[in-house]
Amino acid sequence: MNPQLRKLALDMGPLFIFFVAFEFAGIFFATGIFMIAALTSVALGWHFEKKLSPIPLLTAILVLIAGGLTLYLRNDVFIKMKPTGLYIIFGLTLLGGLRFNRLFIKYVFGEAFDLTEKGWRGLTLRWGIFFLALAAINEAVWRNTSTATWVSFKVWGITGLIFLFALAQTPFLLKHDAGPEQ
Repeated sequence: MNPQLRKLALDMGPLFIFFVAFEFAGIFFATGIFMIAALTSVALGWHFEKKLSPIPLLTAILVLIAGGLTLYLRNDVFIKMKPTGLYIIFGLTLLGGLRFNRLFIKYVFGEAFDLTEKGWRGLTLRWGIFFLALAAINEAVWRNTSTATWVSFKVWGITGLIFLFALAQTPFLLKHDAGPEQ
């Protein structure tokens, strides 16, 4: 399997499994399946790459904590708050790193893009703010809609927003490309 396709499947697979499990058996069953899928994804990532990627690992840890609390207390608020926590961690890590001249976004996108220093700084700022906005949006949706609406939004809405935001960065990436002129 193509390495990029495999990475996409490992990153998105647990989320789609969560969605399907929810549709068939509800939030508590889906949460348990999500926990298993997140751990399986990390294990498969280790198997194929021989390293633990920090983002899927952090995501799995938060899924285990929030999912464990959800199942133990029989309260779905914890799994609904997991994306908020994850996005706040991502946003603050990027913005805090930027403040201390640590461009953590290079670890994620460094193989895909060759940007100027100004480009990396701008991209870091944009993604940091975007993740904080996603946290706020997740809070608004889970607090004001049904669980079914939140699950659909989490899987399809957030995924779509991330895709559209990434696509919207194309002109910025082109403007700050450090590669040779063609």
